[in-house]
Amino acid sequence: MQRIFTKRLLLREWQETDYKDLYEYAKSDLVGPNAGWKPHKDEKESKDIIQMFIASKDTYAIELISENKVIGGIGLHDRKPDELLSHLSQKEIGYVLNPNYWGNGFVPEAVNGLLKYGFEELNLDIIWCGHYDFNLNSKRVNEKCGFQYKFNKKLILERLDGKEVTCLYYCINKTDYEVASPI
Repeated sequence: MQRIFTKRLLLREWQETDYKDLYEYAKSDLVGPNAGWKPHKDEKESKDIIQMFIASKDTYAIELISENKVIGGIGLHDRKPDELLSHLSQKEIGYVLNPNYWGNGFVPEAVNGLLKYGFEELNLDIIWCGHYDFNLNSKRVNEKCGFQYKFNKKLILERLDGKEVTCLYYCINKTDYEVASPI
């Protein structure tokens, strides 16, 4: 995974030693359920999840450079929410952030770093970002970062005991990104 630097953040591969930082926010009821998973029960669960992140190579740790601390995670996943566009080169962004750091613009900064990487380095055609209908913080991030609402879909969240939710999908294509971010 390529390291991605923004003004205040480093998006980097997860390390086994990050488990305490992950557990600090993954145990919160404010984080996991908004992202589709149960809060972590203990540090061992966070260690296991980090192993999964390391193996998948599509989820970055969000490190706050000034504190040398992991404050969240952000993924650039191989997903194609709209089957009609499956011929396009695309990925989907998903993210979580430690609630102690909410309201500081860290997630939009990380998302914009991944948009730049996705369009300029990976040459993607389209990047998706979704959120559950009850997650208004993620809705604001998506809109702030230039994503346009496209459609919604009912989903069953297996990792939340089969809870049914509505996921709203947004995307931005390369042309719109280039117009909004002239090089």
